[in-house]
Amino acid sequence: MYQPSLFNSFFLGGFECSTHRRSDGRRLDLLAATGHDRWAAHDYGVLQRHGIRSARDGLRWHLIEQVPGHYDWSSFLPMLQAAHRQGTQVIWDLCHYGWPDDIDIWRPQFVERFARFAAAAAQVVKDETDSVPFYAPVNEISFWSWAGGDEAYFNPMARGRGFELKHQLIRASIAAIEAIRDVDPRARFVQVDPAIHVTSRNDRPGPQRAAEDFRLSQFQGWDMLAGELWPGLGGAPQYLDIIGVNYYSDNQWYHEDGSTIPRDCADYRPFKGILREIWQRYKRPLVIAETGAEGDVRGDWLRYVSEQAGLAMQAGVPVEGICLYPVLDYPGWTDERHCPVGLLGFPDENGHRGVHEGLADELRLQQMRFNQANAVPHLAEALS
Repeated sequence: MYQPSLFNSFFLGGFECSTHRRSDGRRLDLLAATGHDRWAAHDYGVLQRHGIRSARDGLRWHLIEQVPGHYDWSSFLPMLQAAHRQGTQVIWDLCHYGWPDDIDIWRPQFVERFARFAAAAAQVVKDETDSVPFYAPVNEISFWSWAGGDEAYFNPMARGRGFELKHQLIRASIAAIEAIRDVDPRARFVQVDPAIHVTSRNDRPGPQRAAEDFRLSQFQGWDMLAGELWPGLGGAPQYLDIIGVNYYSDNQWYHEDGSTIPRDCADYRPFKGILREIWQRYKRPLVIAETGAEGDVRGDWLRYVSEQAGLAMQAGVPVEGICLYPVLDYPGWTDERHCPVGLLGFPDENGHRGVHEGLADELRLQQMRFNQANAVPHLAEALS
């Protein structure tokens, strides 16, 4: 069985840190909406008590660089310092759908400004900590390109420009990686995008081919970063370090109408096969960077993903971790409804959060199983 080694704990906690503008112009700030920006130290401590010593978290570029070229780190430093004190290892998202209002994302200046911001952030992290840093430069390039470039779901609220936006985000990610490596060559990078499966109810060649073409589009961002697709963007193998796979219950659907494929349906592809395909295509370590479910099925979903990851690891797929995402309940992007998805709920006036016991119980069970599976090879090595 593959032995993970990248993160301090196999299970990670992901803090929702989206900062995009909705179609009505309102900017979201999920770190503030969930109270994590205020209670970061408390939140990291609670995760530690649940055996989670690694996390995904984010910087809010629009707050840090409100004046071009001037950085105010007051929204970030308390979180960075709290994580360092608690011994929590963090993958820092640098651009989670949002950017300062004075920047035009379609212009070359977006790439240049983002690279300078990334370098400045890396310098702060290097000055404050001494561990190997992890970054997710641009979150979900493929999803963002579709949602913001084709569907006008959120910024930049465009239609028919998804491929153009994807190119721009690839350039930005590459420029940020180069800028960060100039500051700290030890830095590691997680390139996060959804893993999907799309098929057709129609068994004729045309519909099946259309579904397969859409399914293969999930690889475009990673292919561009690696220089396998549109090499003129500057991609090369060194820009594809760790692959972050986001996977939820609705990541499989029928091409005709977008309806979700149920997990008990014959058309549903086991997640272990999806992980194996990504590994065989890129030969890079993987982390399940986002996964979770809503309501009382949270524990059941974690069990399924964990079991599938374990089966993939038994086959040699290098799965380095599973991130519960979001690890906190949050207000919905569009309607601000309470989304009950987290291990932890909203904070009270003292920062205390309720625990979803069903998910907590399943997490303990899966931690025990993975610890036992990983202990067996080490024991055999010690006895040999």
